[in-house]
Amino acid sequence: MKVTIIGSGYVGLVTGACLAEQGNNVFCLDLDSKKIEILNSGGVPIYEPGLKEMIERNRMAGRLQFSTDIAASVAHGDIQFIAVGTPPDEDGSADLQYVVAAARNIGRHMTTPKVIVDKSTVPVGTADKVGAAITEELNKRSLSPELCSVVSNPEFLKEGAAVEDFMRPDRIVIGTQSTPAGLRAKEQMRKLYAPFNRHHERTYYMDVKSAELTKYAANAMLATRISFMNELANLADLVGADIEAVRQGIGSDSRIGYGFLYSGTGYGGSCFPKDVSALSKTAIEHGRDLKILDAVEAVNEAQKYILVEKIEKRFGADLKGMKFALWGLAFKPNTDDMREAPSRVIIQELVKRGAQIVAYDPVAMPEAQHCLDVDFKGNPAGLKQVTLVDDPMVATQNADALVIVTEWKAFRSPDFDLLKAKLKNPIIFDGRNLYEPQSMQELGIEYQGIGRHN
Repeated sequence: MKVTIIGSGYVGLVTGACLAEQGNNVFCLDLDSKKIEILNSGGVPIYEPGLKEMIERNRMAGRLQFSTDIAASVAHGDIQFIAVGTPPDEDGSADLQYVVAAARNIGRHMTTPKVIVDKSTVPVGTADKVGAAITEELNKRSLSPELCSVVSNPEFLKEGAAVEDFMRPDRIVIGTQSTPAGLRAKEQMRKLYAPFNRHHERTYYMDVKSAELTKYAANAMLATRISFMNELANLADLVGADIEAVRQGIGSDSRIGYGFLYSGTGYGGSCFPKDVSALSKTAIEHGRDLKILDAVEAVNEAQKYILVEKIEKRFGADLKGMKFALWGLAFKPNTDDMREAPSRVIIQELVKRGAQIVAYDPVAMPEAQHCLDVDFKGNPAGLKQVTLVDDPMVATQNADALVIVTEWKAFRSPDFDLLKAKLKNPIIFDGRNLYEPQSMQELGIEYQGIGRHN
């Protein structure tokens, strides 16, 4: 099938590459000429395991192309995926200007029937806005609105495992209209996703608005579990309980399960923060206040400071003359995404208190440097207190303590004898609970986890 992907960012690239992998002819559009140049020269502007190899394989096979040509992109695909960004607006709602602009471009150039697929994470009612924008452009050219139908097909991709998630999905959600054009669109989507349903049916068909809400509801539920466990972990610290034992105790209940019950320094990234905020905003627009989600956001924001509080409790509020090694900058492992990363808050707060930071991340160093330049734009002296190095043990040399923020696999079993020798004080502040407190005690390392019998 001929497919166009509008937006060659995280979701667009993964969607385009995976659909091409199944034999479809995919045209990826982006208005950022630099991004398209990178892709056409064999590079990939984001880090995602397995994605670069898949893109290269399908480019060489002629099934995947990248361009800035809007008219060509509309002419190419019978199915047009809108996968552009929906950044949070100032009031927390999703900014739909790029989605609507993409819809208008389709309406301006289409001459044959098209299925328009909202792949971007968008609020309930966005399909109506997309349809209205396309219809307005079609009317200007005296073309029938029946030429198109808008479908909601939200993505459920975990950064760091996105290719695997797309190729072997837990579920595929497709929301269609009940019109004749909507029924035709449903059939085309069924054909497109047929290869992903060969083992068993994974697709859930529903109305458009239910599909739109499903995406937000899923992310809000996962964010809620994370904040809930962080609240319990902080309580465990106070009462002397072990949150890992608690996690196993409640996770064994089949009604609860083990997923997303790990305590830490809070969630970040491009999805949970903006999606929880956007869902709350949608509720307010309809006269409802989602109190649980308000609490989820408040808990998560506070949790980003939890390691700073532990450091301050251990060393005092004045950290001048002290140096801290920091392992992990990306908001989660297997990605270079620094959006809403807890590391950014932790670094800024430690710098405010006078500390020197020496940080390492296996993948996110270039993006981290860019983000640090932004975070310290008004404080060049503070930026000089932060150093990025290309080796985790180099970061620990003569440091007063090690701070772990991201749970990269490479951090799980370090050479603890070497680590002790490098550190000025054998102290670890573990924001991801990578190590067992008892083992650390036996090694002679002072250990501060999140809710771990500290």
